[in-house]
Order: sequence, then structure tokens, then C-alpha cells
Amino acid sequence: MKLVVQVRLLPMQEQAVALEATLRACNEAAGWASKIAFEKDVKRNFALREHTYCEIKARWGLGAQAAQHVVKKTCDAYATLKGNLKAGNLGPRGSKRYRRATEKPIAFRPEGAQPYDDRMLSWQIPERRISIWTTAGRIKDVAFTASPEQLATLDLYRKGESDLLNRDGMWFLNATCEVPEAPPNTDPHDFLGIDLGIANIATTSDGEIMAGRELNRMRARERTLRGKLQKKNTSSAKRRLKKRRRKEARRAKDINHKIAKHVVAEAERTGRGIALENLTGIHERVRLRKPQRATHSSWAFAQLGSYIGYKARKAGVPVVHVDPAYTSRTCAECGHVDKANRVSQAWFVCRSCGFVDHADRNASRNIRARAWELWRRGAQSTAPVPPPNPRRGTARKRGATASGARCASPGR
Repeated sequence: MKLVVQVRLLPMQEQAVALEATLRACNEAAGWASKIAFEKDVKRNFALREHTYCEIKARWGLGAQAAQHVVKKTCDAYATLKGNLKAGNLGPRGSKRYRRATEKPIAFRPEGAQPYDDRMLSWQIPERRISIWTTAGRIKDVAFTASPEQLATLDLYRKGESDLLNRDGMWFLNATCEVPEAPPNTDPHDFLGIDLGIANIATTSDGEIMAGRELNRMRARERTLRGKLQKKNTSSAKRRLKKRRRKEARRAKDINHKIAKHVVAEAERTGRGIALENLTGIHERVRLRKPQRATHSSWAFAQLGSYIGYKARKAGVPVVHVDPAYTSRTCAECGHVDKANRVSQAWFVCRSCGFVDHADRNASRNIRARAWELWRRGAQSTAPVPPPNPRRGTARKRGATASGARCASPGR
């Protein structure tokens, strides 16, 4: 399976200047190529290369490999946009969001990610150094830092392209690794049900609760602080806003990684599969009061589900997604379904048999039972395919402003 390991570069000042100039030149060239592709309706790699390749090399001084990657990046951005339009991710045809995405060429950020292959980038992993092509020539001995686990993964499994990107003044390389998968467990003796929520991020059918109290408090605190700083609107307030952006997302991402790692390890240790709810489209289905909307919208259940999915695939653990309907109203003991069974957010009391349990644990047991029934009927594992190779990454990952989910993830 393909995973992306992200390492941080530590360039000297002159090296950072050369890297920044390279990214700007590549993204300016990609923006120009995007206009040509839009105007001439030529969005395939070899066809667009005929119209742009020589001009890109002459005007921006890019090498042959860099020019080809710029053209390929532009075509990938339009392919991603086409996929999003077809899937309905940008609304119905004729909607404001749909028109905004299709009525003008895709634009690329000045410091958007740029792909590098092994002709343009070489790794000295034991020395933690790279040699990288720039518009100012080849730069050698650029230092990078990574954890021992990441270094081992890079040394054993790195294969394919790497993406150079700049984020908040920091330089990163996203390297593609072909990591072997464990043999899939085709005969689990049971399933570990996982109920996802806001008050409790995840609750297992074993009774383990991963509370979301700390994360929810942090989100509320950050939301209040953002409002105060935006209202103040001074230069220092803007600096603080810029410094604190992504802090909440990074914290939630770290928590979701830890929960996913723990859940998959427990399922692998006990020889079970993992049962999750299919929550696709829940944001569109649910209607909430205004005070609840921000909390519900920041609920990163899809991210947690994707982390569990690719970690389970790597470990050979089957994953089954079940229909979530009435899992919180159904008694896990007798099967009685009643809205009144859910007496509060935290507690479940069956009106038929009197069974009392934590509401999320009761729901997770129902999820486990449904997954086991589906598996007995011949359902296949729904562990998703891991994030794709950066060579076929999304438009946003390439630095485009078109819609699309970022696919790179740290090497965890």
C-alpha cells in the first residue's frame, strides 16, 4: 500500500531563498499552463505539453523534468476538478459553487506543492541530507529531520515521487512509500464496534470510552479567541490569528491518529474486525440549532474513519461499515427500539427489559452486532484504499485553489 511520509527540511537561508524562487516559478508556469488548458480545452498531459512545454522552459528557466511535472500537475488539477464535479462535491450543475469552479481557469498558489522525481531529488537518509534541483542549480546538503520510524520507512520503502511544499514558513517533503500490507484476516471471530460521537469521540463495544471533553474545550476556547481577535482587527491581532491558525486542526489530527492506532492495535491483538457507522452525508442530513452548528461542523468523524481504515488495511484487519439508523435507540440486549430508551445524552434505559447502560456503549454493541451479521452474510471488508500516490494527488495538494481534499498524511 502507498503511504506518504512527511519530513521537515532545515535549509540554510540561501537554500531557502532558492527553494522559494523555484516554487514560485513552477506555480507561475502552472498558472499559465492552466489558462492555456482552459482556453484551448486541452487538459490531457501529452496534448497540453505540445502547447506549453517549450514556452515553460524558455520563460521560467525550468529544466526538462520540472517543465514536464508542471504540465502534469496542471492536468492532475483538472482531472481532480472533473472528478469532484462528477461526484457532486461542488453542488448541482448551475449552482453558484459549481459555476465558480468551472467558469475560470484553476489558479495555483505561489508556494503550492511541486512534485520531484529521483532525477531532481536524491536522498542521503543515514546523513539526513538531500540534494535537490532548483532554478538556481542543484543544491546539496540540505538537512532534514524525521523520527526514527520515518527514517526506517524511507530507507526501506521509499518509491516514486516526493512533493516539496512550504507551509507557514516551514519546508516539508512528502515522500511516497510502498509499504507492504499484512495478510488480511478473512476469518475474524468477532467485531469491535466503534460508536463515533462529539461528547465522546469514540466508544468501543468493549466499554472503552475516548472522551472528547478536552478537544471540545480547546475548540470552544479557540473559537472565542478567534472572535475577539477578529473583532479587534489590529496588526498584532492579525499576527496572532496567523500564528494560531491550524492549531486546532493539528490537535484534532493528532488525537484522531492516536485513537485510530489504539483501536486497530486492539482489534489486531484480539483477532477481530472493526465495525464503524456509515456516516456519509450526515452534515447535510442533520438540522441543528445555531449554538450547536459550529460544534457539529468541526466534528472530524470522516478523518478518524479514514485513519482507522488505512491503519486497518496496513494491519490486515477487516473493516465493515453499517447502517447507523436507530443504533442509539435500540436495546443491545433485547432489541427493543424506542426513542424514549435514550433518557439522556449519557444513559440508555430500555423501556421493555429494563437494561441500563452507557448510551454510547449500547450503540457500539449494536454496531458490532450489525457488522457481524453482515459479515456472516458474505459482506467484504470496506477498509478504504489508502491516500493515492502524490503523482496523482489532488488539486489542492498541488497548490491549486480548486476544491479537493488533501490526500497527504504524515507517516504514522
